[in-house]
Amino acid sequence: MNIPSELKFTKDHEWVKIEGNIATIGITDYAQGELGDIVFVDVDSVGDSLQSGEVFGSVEAVKTVSDLYLPVSGKVLELNDELDAEPELVNSDPYGKGWIIKLEIDANAALDDLLSAQEYEALISK
Repeated sequence: MNIPSELKFTKDHEWVKIEGNIATIGITDYAQGELGDIVFVDVDSVGDSLQSGEVFGSVEAVKTVSDLYLPVSGKVLELNDELDAEPELVNSDPYGKGWIIKLEIDANAALDDLLSAQEYEALISK
């Protein structure tokens, strides 16, 4: 199981890469493995300011649809346009080309609720 130590994670299986006040967000290797082949990524929240825990989109796999929950509060800046033509990037490269959105983090966003790689690994090992 690939769990990059430089990222933060949520109990809902999203990952977050924080660079200054910008967060890149996707779903974890574990999540994509559980969902199976991703066939569609639906995000219609670009430009919206959302709170941590709110749904910002969904991923559709062959057998199921799963909501995506925002790990930190902020404004959705960008959707990974490559996912329109190649949603399977979420499966093949979840921490790289399979990123889903970029977010401008609210100044008062609670980052302490995010899990470290070790905490996330403990969560999925249960």
